Amino acid sequence: MATDLDGTALRTDGTVSPRTAAAFAKVEESGATLVFVTGRPPRWMGGVAGAVRHHGIAICANGALIYDLHTERIVESHLITVDVLEEVVAQLRANVSDLAFSVEYEAGFAHESDFLLGALDKAKGAVHADSLTARPCAKLLALHPGMGADELQATVHELVGHLVTATHSSRRGLIEMSAQGVTKASALAALAGRHEIKPAQAVAFGDMPNDLPMLSWAGTSYAVANAHPDVLAAVDHVTGTNDDDGVAQVIEKLYR
Repeated sequence: MATDLDGTALRTDGTVSPRTAAAFAKVEESGATLVFVTGRPPRWMGGVAGAVRHHGIAICANGALIYDLHTERIVESHLITVDVLEEVVAQLRANVSDLAFSVEYEAGFAHESDFLLGALDKAKGAVHADSLTARPCAKLLALHPGMGADELQATVHELVGHLVTATHSSRRGLIEMSAQGVTKASALAALAGRHEIKPAQAVAFGDMPNDLPMLSWAGTSYAVANAHPDVLAAVDHVTGTNDDDGVAQVIEKLYR
């Protein structure tokens, strides 16, 4: 059982409902493997880990980091190397004006002064652009004040798609880049292989374009009703919205 978090299993306010928490517990109690597959970095997982009573494994940063919720520790990393990071930032700066960058490391993050922080990010001192590319990172983020996410993703893919894998999970012009070939699906497939779980046995839930590789890999795919149009068009089934506990509705039927 694999599910995205924000916009899918979590309510719009970012909380895990009691019904959904109980459904997650039921998955593990049945002996099945529960995996949260999210664009979130580990530093955003503390509240989720507590709400689900430390059940499950989390694939974070769109596949770049594997995080054990039982111990709250990173157990595997797939990072963008410094040379690739420098080249990607240089190419994007040269071809797309007004971009602002931030990076997610295995622990912590850094951002430029004009990068608009998200609601879960605590304000910290901005760093010089050169510092962003000084060490390997799990995820590079590029924010544009005027372009939509779909348009910006297409542009980024055309310019640096041979260097990194770009996707988005936001309604604003924010693109998330991982090491080439690293996706939610690549990480989930590797984890499933270690547990001898075949794609046909997997059920996955999502709502945004960064979920598409995972939903394509899984034998059974669900979108919540509030999902991006591309996701709704790609899945086998549609369940209730995230605020209506759509994921829990399905789990309760599968694990009676």
